[in-house]
Amino acid sequence: MEKYWKRNLYVLWVGVFFCGMAFSMVVPFLSLYISSELGVESHLELWSGFAFGITFLAGALIAPFWGSLSDKYGRKPMLIRSGLSLCLVYVLTAFVRNPYELIAVRILSGLLAGYVPSAIALVGTNTPEKKVGYALGIMSTASAAGSVLGPMVGGMMSTFVGYREAFLLSGAVVLISALVAWLGVKEHNFNRNRPRSHVLDDLKSAAANPPLMNQLIIALIVTSSVMVLEPLLTIYVLKMGVSHNDASLSSGIIFSAVGIATILAAPQWGKIGERIGYRNTLMIGLIGGGIGNMLQVFFHNIFGFGILRFMYGLFFAAVYPSLNALIVKSTAPEFRGRAFSLNQSANQLGNMAGPIAGGALGGWISIPVVFVLNGILLIIASATVKLQTMRLAKARGKGETV
Repeated sequence: MEKYWKRNLYVLWVGVFFCGMAFSMVVPFLSLYISSELGVESHLELWSGFAFGITFLAGALIAPFWGSLSDKYGRKPMLIRSGLSLCLVYVLTAFVRNPYELIAVRILSGLLAGYVPSAIALVGTNTPEKKVGYALGIMSTASAAGSVLGPMVGGMMSTFVGYREAFLLSGAVVLISALVAWLGVKEHNFNRNRPRSHVLDDLKSAAANPPLMNQLIIALIVTSSVMVLEPLLTIYVLKMGVSHNDASLSSGIIFSAVGIATILAAPQWGKIGERIGYRNTLMIGLIGGGIGNMLQVFFHNIFGFGILRFMYGLFFAAVYPSLNALIVKSTAPEFRGRAFSLNQSANQLGNMAGPIAGGALGGWISIPVVFVLNGILLIIASATVKLQTMRLAKARGKGETV
């Protein structure tokens, strides 16, 4: 293990980077693909939201099955299986003829996914104990970098080449993830007789830990708030007067602006959290993100919108690192892996619910109002964190165990 852990880390960083890039490439133009290529003229917001959200629902439902196979056969086969399967799904997406076929392949995308969790699990179990934190920190930058570059590449490809061709490119990109795992990964620390945890027991343990449950609820709310806007941004760009030909590229740049801001600001928020406490940092991020969303009601041009989304990203970059740090602080080491698995489940539920809610709201009320409601939700979440902080401080003052 000492010999191969760095090799696994670098190889899987590349794999996760390309996998995240392939997924995020389709984000800027999926709504446009539905309208221009598949002929959807009415309820576009609802169709877009459903196409986004159904993938995450399918992924959440099938994840325990892939997890059991990973325990039995190893993580490397799951990496190869997921990469090759997703390549095929992206190719199929390029040839769908109506929105119902699109929904079918989006469901397949969720059912056959699992590359990133398998990569993180392999790194976590094949890295020396003293290097695990460092390795997982490096891995977290891979998907972020892919998510930054993906929307720009997808936006340019769909603009200059075409939507269907962009899906084919996504398939080629995720194929790279499968190939690097197949050729470069060495899995050693693998025990076929390892006992499997039961989801019901994990939920009972989490329910008995109020601080952890609060973190999971906040993670669900936060991810939902982010994903509510995913199917609406491209449509909103069109409504701000950007031409249909330029909308995909403009949306890709705006999506990437938030990611770039996050990469720039997240390390600084980590240092701030160490000084002032992670709950305080989380509250700042939630309040800043909430205000950033509500200010959208005053910006009605693409340039101002892009700057505002970048500023939103600078504040919102504090949220996920703070949540992860709070989960570490609120769990015992022997439960920490399962705690982060439950956190991933909460994120998947938010990824599923957010786009569907956003699509439904976008068809019922104006998109700027959705931004305002989203901002209010984040500020309410920050108030929840404040109440939790006060309750914990009061409990400690009474000498209670928290």
